[in-house]
Amino acid sequence: MILKGNRRGGGMQMALHLLNAEDNEHVTIHEMRGFVSDSLSEALTEAYAISRGTRCKKFLYSLSLSPPEMESVSVEVFEKAINDIEEKLGFADQPRAIVFHEKEGRRHAHCIWSRIDVEEMKAIDPSYDKLQLRDMSRALYLEHGWKMPRGLVNSKECDPLNFTQAEWQQAKRAKQDPRAIKQAFQDCWAISDSRAAFANALEERGYYLAKGDRRGFVAVDWRGEVYAISRWVGVKAKDIKTRLGSPDDLPSLEKTQLQLAQKFTDKLQQFVNEATSSHEKAEQRLKQKRQALVKRHRQERAHLKQVQENRRQQETLARSSRLPTGLKALWFRVTGKYRTIKKQNESEASQCKLRDQSEQQALIDQQLRERRQLQHEFRLLRHQHGIQVKKLNRDMREYLNLPADSQGNALRQHEVCIARKRQIKRGL
Repeated sequence: MILKGNRRGGGMQMALHLLNAEDNEHVTIHEMRGFVSDSLSEALTEAYAISRGTRCKKFLYSLSLSPPEMESVSVEVFEKAINDIEEKLGFADQPRAIVFHEKEGRRHAHCIWSRIDVEEMKAIDPSYDKLQLRDMSRALYLEHGWKMPRGLVNSKECDPLNFTQAEWQQAKRAKQDPRAIKQAFQDCWAISDSRAAFANALEERGYYLAKGDRRGFVAVDWRGEVYAISRWVGVKAKDIKTRLGSPDDLPSLEKTQLQLAQKFTDKLQQFVNEATSSHEKAEQRLKQKRQALVKRHRQERAHLKQVQENRRQQETLARSSRLPTGLKALWFRVTGKYRTIKKQNESEASQCKLRDQSEQQALIDQQLRERRQLQHEFRLLRHQHGIQVKKLNRDMREYLNLPADSQGNALRQHEVCIARKRQIKRGL
């Protein structure tokens, strides 16, 4: 499984992120160890209060464990991995919290340790933790026979389409797929050997080269969204400058946005909205389907939990009834029968716990399979939308490059095409 760890502060923000039921379909607090409080937010606040006795600002160590999407990984595998990691990094016996998240048919875990050693009142600082986590991640893939990502086999082969949180947030504002945006910019860079070729390739995909506020290269789409070339291409700024030269003779960002806004008339906005409305309606239907599925899954898990709790109470009473009381209990202790019954009860309790965990895991695996089928529909819809966006970008480029007196004719022709498509759809 992929392991990512980092030192951090902000205990309350971390608690809010881990307990976020909006972005995550299922959130389960699996373990709270070494804290006075059973509440995650209060526990991390407790860790912060202890850290105030030191100079440490990043008093937490956050670890995410992401197994392969299609693999069924039990809780025991997660627990063993976490225990091995904390021994390796020096966090053994430190207060920790384990939280499981599920979304989009994937299940992963987060583990948060307090870095503060209360006996010595100093922060534990694991050496070369990134390298150690990489080696342990490789070992987990080999141990369980999972297909190892190429980027983990060789760090030079990491997926170039991986995106940061900032890139994901920007794509979300533009209602686009971040991987599709990154693919477009990297394709433009790969097929271009000069600024002119790069600018032309960008325009074919709906982006326009401009000079940024900090004298760097940026691209602007016809919506007015600004993209830093270096970030989205994944190339250092000096390499961008080597190929493209100085951006001083490019139009400024404000001028480019103004020119696009002037050409982007209300009528054109209407056509864009019509082109994207069908995708939004289809996506909304899938989201409603997802909400109904998540609701049903939560009800099934709550029902299983209640059934297991009722059964556990009955089984506990049955086992406790085997133990005698009074003088009979004293006699059983003398003869050794009391110890035999106690061991039998402990063995049965352990077996019942394993049975309950197996039932929970079976339900989770079955629900993940259902969720993955729905996620396949989401991916198919996004793929179709990506094709529509590419076509829309090409059409927008052709329209924006037309002379002003020709744009009206182009819009009228577009209206006629849309009307004909509607007639064909209605069977007229």
